[in-house]
Amino acid sequence: MSTQQKLLTINLFLLTFVLGTSEFVIVGLLAEVASGLNIMISTAGVLVSAFAITFAIGTPVLTAIFSRYSKYPLMLILISVFIAGNIMTALSSSYLLLLLSRIITAIVTGVLIALAMAVGSGAVSSEKRGTVISIIFTGFTVASVIGVPLGTFIGQRWGWQASFWFTALLGVISLIASSVTIPKGLKGTRSALKKQIGLLTNPRIIIAFFIPALSIAATYTVYTYLTPLLQQVLAVPDQYISLVFLLYGVVSILSTLIGGKLALRNGLGKLRIGFLIQAVILLSLYYSSNSVIGGLISISFIALVVYTMNSTIQLYFIDLADQYDPSAKDLASSLTPVSINVGIALGSGLGGLVTTNIGLIDVSWVGAIIAIAASMLTFISFGLNRKRYSV
Repeated sequence: MSTQQKLLTINLFLLTFVLGTSEFVIVGLLAEVASGLNIMISTAGVLVSAFAITFAIGTPVLTAIFSRYSKYPLMLILISVFIAGNIMTALSSSYLLLLLSRIITAIVTGVLIALAMAVGSGAVSSEKRGTVISIIFTGFTVASVIGVPLGTFIGQRWGWQASFWFTALLGVISLIASSVTIPKGLKGTRSALKKQIGLLTNPRIIIAFFIPALSIAATYTVYTYLTPLLQQVLAVPDQYISLVFLLYGVVSILSTLIGGKLALRNGLGKLRIGFLIQAVILLSLYYSSNSVIGGLISISFIALVVYTMNSTIQLYFIDLADQYDPSAKDLASSLTPVSINVGIALGSGLGGLVTTNIGLIDVSWVGAIIAIAASMLTFISFGLNRKRYSV
């Protein structure tokens, strides 16, 4: 890659790091938010679901609408709104205001991720796309390694509002970097909104969409309630909670790297077995939770498989758009993060039901069942792929 392409990739990595930190830091602060606003922890968990649902609904529609505009000014405006949304969160003194601020932030986060993927994959040759996409996705995993643990520490030390002043500051840094590195000549693609949205009715797109959704839902059934699991089931002292999130994030970097390797050749075929392995790992937490060490090992393996499908699915969506409607590439680029957030909403919501009506540790075997469903859909999608290219 040229120096300009490398700088652009680094900036897009930074952008997804900032977006990931803002989105996921709330998971480590559910107890503090619940205590500060005097609400139940399951009510605080709704903030995670609401963000994900807003992301899922708003991203494809807004991405299709904004695809006609030049990407440089559009991305700078959206980053500015992102900063404002985080400041609004930091200033929130009521649950309703906090919920509204998270919805605003979710709307721009989804479009920014889609634009980052589209700009990144379009700026390099086809053989470099997998590498660039995996680097951009790594921003989310590094957010888990550095951003979320640091944000959790800040929130536990100085109040949860301080964490969002921190993410607002990160947004300012990303705005400055983006103003320098994003090419100014990236024009939009004019296409009828109805035609672009029509891509979403394609059966192969629909099946592919629910693969990452179910895989992430399987993980987030557990991950959304990781803090209370650590506190109440594994009896991990509060001062070590942020270290566990750090452990999770470090291991998840390997997950992204594994995903990049899987995408190089027959990634979809490999994911069929990968999701079955994910199911076994999630189920293992149910049996290993009697021991702190055993429970942490299971959590580490959960992190190891969480992002293995990202690069493969992202490129698969773009390739499907090439086949059926090349003008909808921006929209196709939004589908993986949208699907992931549908999965987050499903997983966090289901996890809330399980923890309320059954028990905290039961989220593990429920997550395993969802991972098996992801594997079944991958088998179907893989079969359709083989059928198409054998004709």
